[in-house]
Amino acid sequence: MEELKTNDYLKGIVSNLPEGPGIYQYLNTEGTIIYVGKAKNLKRRVSSYFNREHEPGKTRVLVSKIADIRYIVVNTEEDALLLENNLIKKYKPRYNVLLKDDKTYPSICVQNEYFPRIFKTRRIIRNGSSYYGPYSHIPSMNAVLDLIKHLYPLRTCNLNLSPENIRNGKFNVCLEYHIKNCAGPCIGKQSMDEYMKNIDEIKEILKGNTQYIERMLFQQMQELAAEMKFEEAQKVKEKYMLLVNYRSKSEVVSNILHNIDVFSIEEDNDANSAFINYLHITNGAINQAFTFEYKKRLNETKEELLALGIIEMRERYKSLSREIIVPFELDIELKDVVFTVPQRGDKKKLLDLSLLNVKQYKADRLKQAEKLNPEQRTVRLLKEIQDELHLKRLPMQIECFDNSNIQGSDPVAGCVVFIKGKPSKKDYRKYNIKTVEGPDDYASMKEVVRRRYQRAIEEKQPLPDLLITDGGKGQMSAVKEVIDELQIDVPIAGLAKDGKHRTSELLYGFPPQTIGLKQNTPLFHLLTRIQDEVHRYAITFHRDKRSKRQIASALDDIKGIGEKTKTALLKEFKSVKRIREASQEALSAVVGEAKAKTIKEFFETANS
Repeated sequence: MEELKTNDYLKGIVSNLPEGPGIYQYLNTEGTIIYVGKAKNLKRRVSSYFNREHEPGKTRVLVSKIADIRYIVVNTEEDALLLENNLIKKYKPRYNVLLKDDKTYPSICVQNEYFPRIFKTRRIIRNGSSYYGPYSHIPSMNAVLDLIKHLYPLRTCNLNLSPENIRNGKFNVCLEYHIKNCAGPCIGKQSMDEYMKNIDEIKEILKGNTQYIERMLFQQMQELAAEMKFEEAQKVKEKYMLLVNYRSKSEVVSNILHNIDVFSIEEDNDANSAFINYLHITNGAINQAFTFEYKKRLNETKEELLALGIIEMRERYKSLSREIIVPFELDIELKDVVFTVPQRGDKKKLLDLSLLNVKQYKADRLKQAEKLNPEQRTVRLLKEIQDELHLKRLPMQIECFDNSNIQGSDPVAGCVVFIKGKPSKKDYRKYNIKTVEGPDDYASMKEVVRRRYQRAIEEKQPLPDLLITDGGKGQMSAVKEVIDELQIDVPIAGLAKDGKHRTSELLYGFPPQTIGLKQNTPLFHLLTRIQDEVHRYAITFHRDKRSKRQIASALDDIKGIGEKTKTALLKEFKSVKRIREASQEALSAVVGEAKAKTIKEFFETANS
């Protein structure tokens, strides 16, 4: 009854919603905001939550918890985007995407004080100081700080350089003054006007406006040279060249591109995350670069997440760019802003650079996560196999078979078992081929597979999630015959090698299709390891068997020498060759005089 009342109450709110842009908030029975959303058309958007059946999942759970709806009407879609972003940050609703900003990157601070200091910091204090950043690429930040240090003499001390203190002669110059890193404002050697002129120029560099400073320095250099002040002109030239060199390294595209934002996005479906990269371009150079992560809550689309990221970054960096480069069309409108999806040229280069950054960030985060939880890497690899082969279940147990024989002699087979991507040696099995005469790989494979899984069925042992044959289509077909005959559900794949005996392709399905394998990927290395391991295991068993047969045949011909004596001799002398060469005394010490004499006589007769 209570639920019916709630539904009627919510329907009443929805039916009276305006058909304009705005923000809606869902509240639970405790009055807590559990979701904040934006809409071009409030009525249509909110209605969509209640007028259709949702798939089982988080959206259905969210709808079941809504007890009240509040809304705010705004003038434009841009206002809705900004308000949504601010409300999500303020209330952190349970079902909204979570901005993972756990890593504090450093910024450059121009301190609000007499004779401002410039330094890097991770703390943003709102005291009138100017902050530039944060810098996610630390070497870039250090490079610009180093440039500023070489261009301008700035103080690094913590002294209170007020006009009164300087007039009263409270300070003495330090080493920085003597090595010409500081112009001595503490003793009045540098005026406030001259120092602040330097600070204004530094702020332009930090904003990325290096061309403006370059032009100014070049003009100064020309004027000083015209006045025959060559020493002073040389000093200005050194500064000019420093700036030119710095800009040539930071410039990525044509310098006609100015005041542009670039965004790209990369999803990680396994971790239910999305990574967004933001670049700000001024005079063709990257002035700002930042990558951050969103944790999905309601299977949000790439478009929804990128729209949130654009608003978040533009607000954070106070960007007023009139152009935003994005990888695909977005259904959002910002006042006086053009969205571009470039196909070629310099803007495409910028987008590619942003994509390169976001992919690298994703790879770095993945490596960090896998260091903390090594099993996560294994599950990711198995998920790759599952996705590539469209398996019903994760291949937690993979079994692989291989035959080994030389011209039909001593035919054997081996089965290796990988559990959670690692070899489980206690589950390996060796097989002597019993029913096949001569070198027939297909018949041998069928015999071994039948024996293994017939026994597994009888003993109620777990069947593999994936069976791999070391061979091509013929081996796969032979195995499929047995699997169908036993009426068990085991997916079959085949690993084939090229002419140089290297893993080259994965086969799957009937008729078998080639699955593309990129070399030097973790998945390729796992499959190569499985193939190498089953080959090693089968061939080692074959060698052992052949060796034992050859040893046994030499000692079997000696009358009166049984299994125990042969074992004792091989244990002591290691090989038939050494037994043949041993003295009668040495043999007597192991098997007694009578048997030693028999063995010695046998080999002497055989050699004569």
